[in-house]
Amino acid sequence: MEPYRVNIVGLSNSIHHFRYQIDDGFFGRYGTDLIAKGSFTSEVDLDKRETFLEVNFDIHGTATLICDRSLEPFEHPIEVRRKVIFKFGDEDEELTDEMVVIRRDASQLELGQYMYEFISLEVPMKKLHPRFRDDDEPGEGKIVYSSAPDPEEKQTTDPRWDKLKNLNK
Repeated sequence: MEPYRVNIVGLSNSIHHFRYQIDDGFFGRYGTDLIAKGSFTSEVDLDKRETFLEVNFDIHGTATLICDRSLEPFEHPIEVRRKVIFKFGDEDEELTDEMVVIRRDASQLELGQYMYEFISLEVPMKKLHPRFRDDDEPGEGKIVYSSAPDPEEKQTTDPRWDKLKNLNK
């Protein structure tokens, strides 16, 4: 049996607790596009009922990311709390991010893909090493280099050019 699958056929109609350790092997299995390394703990509460399953995920840990500026690895803390409701139906279908229809005859529930997606959604678009984060905030959106003259900057010219300008007067 896969390590992140739950056998839902044998579960009674009550709340069940599962604990998963997520490491580098997990990301190798589900994808290394955003995160290749990390260490997480996932607490999963599965509430099985007659017509649906309510699954609460509580995931916390750190991901090793690569800084976009310096290409140095750094540890980024991630904490996720999500809920997904799996309703029993005739065919598999994702209705919303929080509601999924699974077949009535489904015997297992794959939780690993959901944990991977929840962690991946918490990775920032701009991955900056903590030592660069303060540098980036105040100058956000400010142009550093420009060929256009700054109107607030006083123009100083060479006095020899000033003399030449006066010749036409």
